[in-house]
Amino acid sequence: MPRSLEPLDLGIQIPYHFRCPISLELMRDPVTVCTGQTYDRTSIESWVSTGTDTTCPVTRAPLSDFTLIPNHTLRRLIQEWCVANRSNGVERIPTPKQPADPTSVRALLSQASAACGTHVSVRSRAAALRRLRAFARDSEKNRVLIAAHNAKEILIRILFSDVAPELVSESLALLAMFPMTEPDQCESIISDAGRVGFLTRLLFDSSIETRVNAAALIEMVVTGSKTADIKGTVLTSECIFEGVIDLLRNPTVTSSPRRALKIGVKALFALCLAKNTRRIAVSSGAPEILIDRLAAGLDRCDTERALATVELLCRTAEGCAAFGEHALTVPLLVKTILRVSDRATEYAAGALLALCTAEERWRDEAVAAGVVVQLLLMVQSECTERAKRKAQKLLKLLRDSSPDYSFANSDDFACSEVVPF
Repeated sequence: MPRSLEPLDLGIQIPYHFRCPISLELMRDPVTVCTGQTYDRTSIESWVSTGTDTTCPVTRAPLSDFTLIPNHTLRRLIQEWCVANRSNGVERIPTPKQPADPTSVRALLSQASAACGTHVSVRSRAAALRRLRAFARDSEKNRVLIAAHNAKEILIRILFSDVAPELVSESLALLAMFPMTEPDQCESIISDAGRVGFLTRLLFDSSIETRVNAAALIEMVVTGSKTADIKGTVLTSECIFEGVIDLLRNPTVTSSPRRALKIGVKALFALCLAKNTRRIAVSSGAPEILIDRLAAGLDRCDTERALATVELLCRTAEGCAAFGEHALTVPLLVKTILRVSDRATEYAAGALLALCTAEERWRDEAVAAGVVVQLLLMVQSECTERAKRKAQKLLKLLRDSSPDYSFANSDDFACSEVVPF
């Protein structure tokens, strides 16, 4: 009879040797250390990473070698036990994917970056990139390992120096999986008109996946660059906006429509942060597609970012005009207040303030949509102070422009202090 512990969160007993000695939980990826003791991979890696104790937790013997050897036999026994107890609510543990090792990563990066004219073919280089991408998809740990081997610099070099379409698409797909947080790295791309032009052309590639990845890289380097003048000078091509907006217009043609939408919204927001790009965004059709996508429904984060973009574009006369002409803009913004999140409320109120300041007809439309009640609720709610200031300023605008509005004598409004921006 196997030795058992008392049940934890399941209504059955778990065999003692199926539990990790550190966490006392059922092992999902059992590995054996140099002392012969088996632990769950996550638990022993966490134990070792603390750096305070390099002994085996059970035997207390020194861990002279930190190599973790997968215990396939025990893993299969655990999986069989899970299947046998499926009727008791136990889920089968999937076979874990083995983490990449530094030697393999170095070899693959070397193969991928081999210079033209060497014995390494384009096909072999692309295969190396695909293998690295498979590693990167498996886990965050693998991505950290790959990035630690100067992978981003290598991939940037491949992307902008190779003409083989297969290498371009593979290097771009892998590069898009890593955050571009180093300003110098971002500016090496965004300050180079040739590189920006190349990424812009990729936004119209025959492969929709390449288009999505190009938009993802553009968003990352624009966001990561700290030089506003560079962004404002280089990102003035209508083609960039047309390519990004087309992703938002036709996300269902991709294998992952949700990712295409998310990247499209993020990229458009990043591009509109530079003041002199906003008129280009408006002329490229950004207002219409943003309102259409908001009306169709986005997740919370995408809704917040899309509304932030709407507010940015409403800071231009062209933006106000374009949004105001869309029949859904004003009622959608009013409906959004206090419905999604504090940030969404703040951005919606800011956009409404800009629209109502621009033209009287949009003030009338907002009042007809019930904005007064929403604004009064905002003032009394726990939303951000900036949102409340926008609400108070819009209430004052509506009151001053038309004293006949029903809220003119509202006690709630009378008690509200209008705080300047």
